Amino acid sequence: MKRYQNFLAAFSTVFGLLFATVLGTADYFTPDSYLVEEGSGVNWQNNLFSVVKKGSSEVSADTRDSKTYRAELMLYRTVPVKSVQVEEVKNASVTLGGMPFGIKMFTNGIMVVGLADIKTETGCFNPATEAGLKVGDIITSVNGKSACSNLDVEKIVEGSGGRPIQFTADRGGQKVSASVQPVRDESDGEYKVGLWVRDSTAGIGTMTFYDPAEKCFAGLGHGICDSDTGRLMPLLSGDIVPVTISGVTKGVKGTPGELRGYFTDDKAAGTLGANVPSGVYGTLNGSASGQTVQVAMKQDVQAGPVKIYTTIDGNTPKFYDAVIERIDYRDSVQSKNLVLHVTDPQLLTQTGGIVQGMSGSPILQNGKLIGAVTHVFINDPTRGYGIFAEKMLVQSQSVGAQEKKLAS
Repeated sequence: MKRYQNFLAAFSTVFGLLFATVLGTADYFTPDSYLVEEGSGVNWQNNLFSVVKKGSSEVSADTRDSKTYRAELMLYRTVPVKSVQVEEVKNASVTLGGMPFGIKMFTNGIMVVGLADIKTETGCFNPATEAGLKVGDIITSVNGKSACSNLDVEKIVEGSGGRPIQFTADRGGQKVSASVQPVRDESDGEYKVGLWVRDSTAGIGTMTFYDPAEKCFAGLGHGICDSDTGRLMPLLSGDIVPVTISGVTKGVKGTPGELRGYFTDDKAAGTLGANVPSGVYGTLNGSASGQTVQVAMKQDVQAGPVKIYTTIDGNTPKFYDAVIERIDYRDSVQSKNLVLHVTDPQLLTQTGGIVQGMSGSPILQNGKLIGAVTHVFINDPTRGYGIFAEKMLVQSQSVGAQEKKLAS
């Protein structure tokens, strides 16, 4: 009898630990908030989870009294996992993108992308480092005046005569100040402070969609980051311009490929309004044409076959086959919600899979826009990441609302 009791106690302990692990895992890998279309609830495609409004057995249109409400995430409709927030949104339809566009962007401030020693008659020094400036700092003013370009900094340093220069910078949202003492470079006799800085960038990406309700476009699926520091570049101003894809450098293991193209018109097709972790957003100068599709919410996305809509030649997008292998629903994950595997023979032959420049290419499943391509796996170009379209839609609505407010 005692042995039986010990067995039960041990079994109960193991079962309790296992149960707690399952709940903890479910909590960790599921979001704390959900968007749903008006008149519907959160219906997971895999039937593992359901969301039940607190105080109600089901989530239904006639029990809602507001557009945002608290609910309970349930495992197998039985076991409560956690409390979540649900927000009702209107049925969102957008104009499908897939076409390439060029980006010309100027930063809000000047980004420090490198630090270098200066060789002087008495030795090597780096005045910027000694004063406390770091790679990734955004210089906002020099000697009390706003710094708008690399040339601004260069002129002030060269004309300093060796006198200390006062730099103000933004470092992760915190204001920092540094008094930098220039030194004379032995090679050319010019005063320098040992800074490499950048005030602009340009490149090619893919438009994901145009939201006619907010008159806002969305593209890239990830923010524009500095190539040297990996930091998100703060947007001051920028434009998008038409692009024609003229060739492809095929991706191979260890070396990502890229789309090659040229700007077909220097006249801006649109204006950038935001550069954020989920992509670039802004307004078009004209109207957008294309297929109208509905945006799926993240809980509607399933592992399995999808279509990637992208342009690898000229400026006309085409559909290519791929498969979603894994889905990450966590709120903390910015632009790597989906793991994609390209299976289309034509795309594999021409590009090797996912290449740079395809970022922002729409991903469709069951006729709905579910996401956008964001990254390629360096060691396997047939695979890459994607972001939920839901995230980009929310951001485009925010940018659109801001633009309307500024215009009013």
